[in-house]
Amino acid sequence: MIQAPKNLKTIEAHFLELQSIHPAASGDFTGLLSDITFACKVISREVNKAGLVDIIGATGDENIQGEVVQKLDEFANNVFLKCLGTRDQVCILGSEELDEPLFIDAHSGSGNYIVVFDPLDGSSNIDANVSVGTIFGIWKRKSRLNRVDLSDLLQAGCQQVAAGYVIYGSSTMFVYTAGHGVHGFTLDPSLGEFLLSHENITTPFTGEIYSVNEAYEPMWEPEIREVVRQIKYGQNTTSKRSDAPTSGAGKSTRYIGSLVADFHRNLLYGGIYLYPPTKNKPQGKLRLMCEAAPLAMIAEDAGGYASDGKQNILDIIPTEMHMRVPLYIGSRGDVMWIEQMLSKK
Repeated sequence: MIQAPKNLKTIEAHFLELQSIHPAASGDFTGLLSDITFACKVISREVNKAGLVDIIGATGDENIQGEVVQKLDEFANNVFLKCLGTRDQVCILGSEELDEPLFIDAHSGSGNYIVVFDPLDGSSNIDANVSVGTIFGIWKRKSRLNRVDLSDLLQAGCQQVAAGYVIYGSSTMFVYTAGHGVHGFTLDPSLGEFLLSHENITTPFTGEIYSVNEAYEPMWEPEIREVVRQIKYGQNTTSKRSDAPTSGAGKSTRYIGSLVADFHRNLLYGGIYLYPPTKNKPQGKLRLMCEAAPLAMIAEDAGGYASDGKQNILDIIPTEMHMRVPLYIGSRGDVMWIEQMLSKK
């Protein structure tokens, strides 16, 4: 007798369950999540056939960060801009690929939400068939007036109402949190549906993996070099507390070079991702609003933690949309240990 798969819950059904928790919900938030899901399905389709059509390689242009824009970056960005806010529930859209945020006239809709996204993180790896991803964060507008301004956009990560990422790899997986646990959905290409595959993801308190580009070591400050040395070769904490921060001992290095792919692996298995400041980028390289803050919300809701080396990433108030920060993210004990080490300098 042929048995049905154990779990056929679609991501749309999951969104509707989330909506039912809030009886006064208008459906705008659910609709926005559905728009993001659809955009990611379109991007997934193109990523999977990237080698067959003329969308790989560089366009010859540079984005606001001074980075070469890849053709697939441009495609993914346009898909998000076209798909998001179709019900006029979005008032601001911010993208890594845009110099400035887009302020949108919501017309008849509520215009209650702000979405900031990296449409295709790690796209320089696409030619080598390496996993890439999408990252997004959602905030709610603060102003009560008809006109929104930068104060609605520049909110701390702790004020996000949802955050997520999609990894386009051997399978396409959508992982998100809206404050009720971290859940993962895998795309079934035969159905064209994201199905619940990883319910209530939790990450270990400490892990056995560290992810960092050690080619930058000559450009790190001495305290960063010492932190990585101790992670790499092991260290013993003198604390007897069972919840004391610890880096573990002799972690294994795993570094893909695509932020979403490295973060996803460490979230599931336990570990830490490091992108420290360097002498030529003392403020860090990763973007707070479209990369660090959304992943920090996911990490924290899964039991992990994210820091800039001094404070919780989620507490940092951005000064502009493309603000950069150092990032240490992953298993809570490991990140707390790094904060402790860096506070001694």
